[in-house]
Amino acid sequence: MAQQGAQLDGAKFCCSICLDLLKDPVAIPCGHSYCMSCIKSFWDGEDEKKIYSCPQCRQTFTPRPVLMKNTMLADLMEELKKTGLQAAPADHCCAGPEDVACDFCTGRKLKALKSCLNCLASYCEKHLQPHYDAAPLKKHKLVDPSKKLQENICSRHDEVMKMFCRTDQLCICYLCPVDEHKGHDTVSAAVERTERQRELEVSRQKIQQRIQDREKDVKLLQQEVEAVSRSADEAVEDSEKIFTELIRLIQKRSSDVKQQIRSQQETEVSRVKELQEKLEQEITELKRKDADLKQLSHTEDHNQFLHNYPSLSQLSEPTDSFSINIRPLSYFEDVTAAVSELRDQLQDILREKWTNISLTVTEVDVLLSEPEPKTRARFLKYTCEITLDPNTAHTSVLLSEGNRKAKVMVQIQSYSSHPDRFTRWWQVLSRESLTGRCYWEVEWSGRRVYVAVAYKNISRKGNESKCGHNDKSWALDCYTDGYNFVFNKVSTRVSGPGSSRVGVYLDHSAGILSFYSVSETMTLLHRVQTTFTQPLYAGLWFGQFGDTAEFCKLK
Repeated sequence: MAQQGAQLDGAKFCCSICLDLLKDPVAIPCGHSYCMSCIKSFWDGEDEKKIYSCPQCRQTFTPRPVLMKNTMLADLMEELKKTGLQAAPADHCCAGPEDVACDFCTGRKLKALKSCLNCLASYCEKHLQPHYDAAPLKKHKLVDPSKKLQENICSRHDEVMKMFCRTDQLCICYLCPVDEHKGHDTVSAAVERTERQRELEVSRQKIQQRIQDREKDVKLLQQEVEAVSRSADEAVEDSEKIFTELIRLIQKRSSDVKQQIRSQQETEVSRVKELQEKLEQEITELKRKDADLKQLSHTEDHNQFLHNYPSLSQLSEPTDSFSINIRPLSYFEDVTAAVSELRDQLQDILREKWTNISLTVTEVDVLLSEPEPKTRARFLKYTCEITLDPNTAHTSVLLSEGNRKAKVMVQIQSYSSHPDRFTRWWQVLSRESLTGRCYWEVEWSGRRVYVAVAYKNISRKGNESKCGHNDKSWALDCYTDGYNFVFNKVSTRVSGPGSSRVGVYLDHSAGILSFYSVSETMTLLHRVQTTFTQPLYAGLWFGQFGDTAEFCKLK
């Protein structure tokens, strides 16, 4: 029972500084008791201020009280120790390297439960109790344990920083406005916190709204992913069915041709064999007749000879009157030629249609098109090398530099005849078709040059074949005094710095075509927003002899 009572009352006999049983106990003027060494160390830290306080109730004393051992309490502590009274704290309550330790524990320090922004100290549960019991301490601001309390002390005046300088956006103490922050816009930290707290709430509302918006966007994108995947699966399945039907159709036509060839072969062979049999029968008959005549020719009896001659000498007329013409072996070769022609035509159709199919596939774009580049470095990311197609060049246009450069010549060039060749205007198109995002630059010289793009099916003859003078081509008219943009015979004046180099940016799927004046900087001259229905080809048009343009090699 004595041990149980000691355990029950043990907390009353612990030093609130070291939290251990009192050693050499002393009572200070306010009545609280401490280990003599603990209270001495505590007051040693207050010698500079010459004001000494009780760690529990914060009552102050001046001068420093003289400490005398409380012999009665010391004797009582000896008796309690004999009963086995223990006051050591549990290990889980002790402060580790990462914990905030109580500033008032001596020896083995306990974890702090709270930190006080007024005292700028941290307290364990035991040492925190006065903040709950003493009226002056109840007004102090308690926060979660913090290792950064000293950051609240002004390094200049060694005072708690309870003010805020709006001019310098710094926390300051009440002495700072007297010197370093004199004349500045200052308020209490609490007032500034209240205002910033309102701003913080507004910012949080904006962030939360943005989160909601982005979550909606994510949901929409997920729906797009599912829709794209579903559409792609259906397209693959439908395409396989269509191609399977085409393959079956070709296989059936192959089977039909094979059957027709074999049927015709059987008919013709039957006719030939029938005729062959008749001829062989006739040969047999003629051989028999020849043998009879030979035998008659050896008859010595003149009367017998003359008697049999009339019946044997008469030749019957052939049953069929015909003649056999020997021809070169060319029977079903024409069928092979016809099938080959069909193959070539199918290949041409597939080649032509495949471009449209491929373009249709690449034009599938879930997201908005990428923004148009703003710097030349970004434009160069989309650089494409362009060469000119000799089969499209007018006979007065000379190509050089690996077909990147074109010049109008007086002499006619020895180009072979080709259906893609321009015959009315001095023009030429690129060999490469342009889809997706592309960028290229043209260096021009002379009197007048059109930098253009066009569909492949632009007319090659007549006035309507001129770039920009139809609905199948777009052109920037570059001349010594400025620029015009030309489309479908409509010419629009374009303002911008003159330059011998023009940059062209194409975003085919987005329907964007932009022309730039390129020098030390890039200046937008004209921008087209439309819908391109076919692959485009880069083109050039020239106004007079000597005009030159070259597709630049870009790094």
